[in-house]
Amino acid sequence: MIRKRNAVVHNYRNSFLGFAAHLTKEEASDIARQPGVVSVFPDPILKLHTTRSWDFLKYQTSVETYFRRGGYKYNNSSSNAASDIIIGVMDTGIWPESESFTDEGFGPIPSKWKGTCMQSDDFTTANCNRKLIGARYYKAGGALNSPRDGHGHGTHVASTAAGNTIHNASYYGIAEGSAKGGFPGSRIASYRICGVSGCSGSNILAAFDDAIEDGVDILSLSLGGSAADGPNFQKDPVAIGSFHAAEKGITVVCSAGNSGPSSGSVVNIAPWILTVAASSIDRDFQADITLADNTGGGINFGELQRSPVYPLLYGNTAKINSSNENNARNCKPDSLDKDKVKGSIVVCETEEGRSSAKQKLALVKKLGAVGMVFVNDDARAVASSYGSFPMATVNRDDGKKIISYAQSERNPMATISPTVSVTEYKPAPVVPYFSARGPSFATKDILKASPFYPDVAAPGVAILASWRDNDSVAKLVGKNSPLFYIISGTSMSCPHVSGLAAMIKSQNPNWSPSAIRSAIMTTASQTNNMKNPITTNTGSLATPYDFGAGEVSPNPLHPGLVYETEPTDYLHFLCNIGYNITTIKQISSTVPTNFTCHTNPNTHNLISNMNYPSIAISKFNGTETSVNRTVTNVGIGYMCYKASVEAPNALEVKVVPSVLKFMDGNKQLSYQVIFKSQVGFDVDVFGAIIWSNDRYRVRSPFVVSSK
Repeated sequence: MIRKRNAVVHNYRNSFLGFAAHLTKEEASDIARQPGVVSVFPDPILKLHTTRSWDFLKYQTSVETYFRRGGYKYNNSSSNAASDIIIGVMDTGIWPESESFTDEGFGPIPSKWKGTCMQSDDFTTANCNRKLIGARYYKAGGALNSPRDGHGHGTHVASTAAGNTIHNASYYGIAEGSAKGGFPGSRIASYRICGVSGCSGSNILAAFDDAIEDGVDILSLSLGGSAADGPNFQKDPVAIGSFHAAEKGITVVCSAGNSGPSSGSVVNIAPWILTVAASSIDRDFQADITLADNTGGGINFGELQRSPVYPLLYGNTAKINSSNENNARNCKPDSLDKDKVKGSIVVCETEEGRSSAKQKLALVKKLGAVGMVFVNDDARAVASSYGSFPMATVNRDDGKKIISYAQSERNPMATISPTVSVTEYKPAPVVPYFSARGPSFATKDILKASPFYPDVAAPGVAILASWRDNDSVAKLVGKNSPLFYIISGTSMSCPHVSGLAAMIKSQNPNWSPSAIRSAIMTTASQTNNMKNPITTNTGSLATPYDFGAGEVSPNPLHPGLVYETEPTDYLHFLCNIGYNITTIKQISSTVPTNFTCHTNPNTHNLISNMNYPSIAISKFNGTETSVNRTVTNVGIGYMCYKASVEAPNALEVKVVPSVLKFMDGNKQLSYQVIFKSQVGFDVDVFGAIIWSNDRYRVRSPFVVSSK
């Protein structure tokens, strides 16, 4: 067989053995049949999950309804101190000149670092320093010929996780304040795996292979596949790579995806991954619409007069003869009369799944409009930048008032003010519409087992962070390039948690990835800044399907108790969702020689008993069902915890024993949770098990489903 010289794209040699290559279907089949080959699969293309946030998280701790008396305070100075913790960021690369990545105050590069700073035409070893200690790029799947960020996303993510504290940061004066990463003392290693076409699976696996060997402590991935494809762990490069990383003691943090609010849209749900949903912060971007004191949202830097001297035009009153009113009110292409639109502020509605705000903006701007009011609940809740064009977004209720004014007045007039940022906005946090939701079921078999959902939520709405230079999207005409930009997504939520994980690791260097995950989950908050339960974008109470254990706390350093999950627990999990030993070896290269899968028809009970910081039970029919957990005391000396339960009236929940006493030398204790119900229920129900004393509160959410 004659092969092209450059057929092999990557060789994986460090943490797992394999290669990526350009093959025909027949060649791939031939290789799959060779002895010793455990898996051959196509190279998938995954997508990116595209300041004030940290201040808000600290403030949120003070409004918790339960105060940890005698507990520990968040030590901001220690979080800024330089450390030897290394966060690896797999993304679109990095902009090394950003002030977020200067190395002032940092000591020598940690001796454990075995990585490199790759060179290219626009990137030299001098671009790396004692803060940005490594930068790699991978050529497969796109024109990636440099570690330098060609998008901005990777720079934004890296600075959110570990950027230095930068005072007076803003996007052209909007959202002004101090921008900083979750753990500014971290070192950063950048792995450029994503290009214009997305993030190839072969690049992802190559980056995992390198990062494990390089010596990173935390890996942050703000990307993922499609929930519509269903989790397929043996062919998912993120699941495979992260399993190997977790086996080596590396905490892997991933975004949950932006396909919400649909049920079952969450991705990256392997239990060895810390999966992060999005939440909002208490900052709103407001643009006044002067006609009847309406306030809109979005980010615009327009320069209209303050007085309402511009005609206000509802889309359907400007339709061309060949169009219909529905197309015109939604400002669809070829529906509006240019002569009527010229010089006006146009009010545009939207149909779900149709053209975006920016597409409508481009249309009305081309027709000569001087401004636009966009009526859409989601666009109002999650701010986007519309540049120098005067545009404001409003929710449907405010939109009805504006449309009524435009239709009832003989000469309706209006103006739109440039955006200002408002802090201490309430309620916050809120789970935004785009944040992916649970439950997710890996296969038909897992429908008999336990549903998956995000582990926690973290700020992901309108986050200000560092950006690449000379970006035409972020730059305003006639202005210098901004050093910071504002974007939203679970991509932004993920590095918040990566930073927290790094902070925990710096204070507890011997903690496992599962202990770090447990600390973050069990200290999470379920309360907003109005001291009420956190809600979703629709106003409904948020459940674990929306935000997992809750929104992260900025102080998970002292959780009291942690839930340790061993690599063999993950192997049994794979058994229990229907994978055989051969398939499991496609995911893990360190399956013990004597490892066997349990033979038990009640696999859903086995999965529910995995020692995880949350509990999920499916196929519940009301009969007594028990779940076991083991907690490790990470406090000092004697500790006594008492159990309490949050549960709906229809569900009986008992914890045995109800008191845990940790004496000197006794670090681990087990308990059992017994679920029972006298009445059936058709909907999934939620609650929590809480272990507490006068210093700690350790909360584990649960979901019980009859499905």
